[in-house]
Amino acid sequence: MKIETKRLILREYTAEDFDALYEILSDPETMQHYPAPFTEERTRGWISWNLQNYRAYGFGLWAVTLKETGEFIGDCGLTIQNIDGEQLPEIGYHIHKKYWRRGFGSEAARAVRDWAFENTAYDCLYSYMKYTNVGSCSTAAANGMKRIKEYPDEKNHISYAYAITRKEWEALR
Repeated sequence: MKIETKRLILREYTAEDFDALYEILSDPETMQHYPAPFTEERTRGWISWNLQNYRAYGFGLWAVTLKETGEFIGDCGLTIQNIDGEQLPEIGYHIHKKYWRRGFGSEAARAVRDWAFENTAYDCLYSYMKYTNVGSCSTAAANGMKRIKEYPDEKNHISYAYAITRKEWEALR
């Protein structure tokens, strides 16, 4: 599986992605909206979980690399997540902080949104995040999503859910 955008390539994870991913997921600033930065073990588990998702669903979070250089700068993809008690298709993303505010997260999320509507039967896609995660809220909005819900969440205290329907996506095209 490979998705290309103007500046990015999204591809399936490999074991060789560990070091670059660990640099992102272990960073306290990047992971400030998570309960804690990831350990090496949790990062290996993250890769394993996505490899399992590829087999089970045909999708997961994919490595995001710069088209020009091949540098690994984060991940973005579609996973099934518990959003306020429902198992829903969620577009998630993590971009290395040295690449924040350059539109890479939005570019990757739009590519995943388009891929999901073109390759799955889902009529609605979601993104959820901790209420303090302004960057993720902005990325969801840039992806054509609207905030549809605020709900109590053990992990995040309060989470926001954003969504875009297939009909809304078709109107954007």
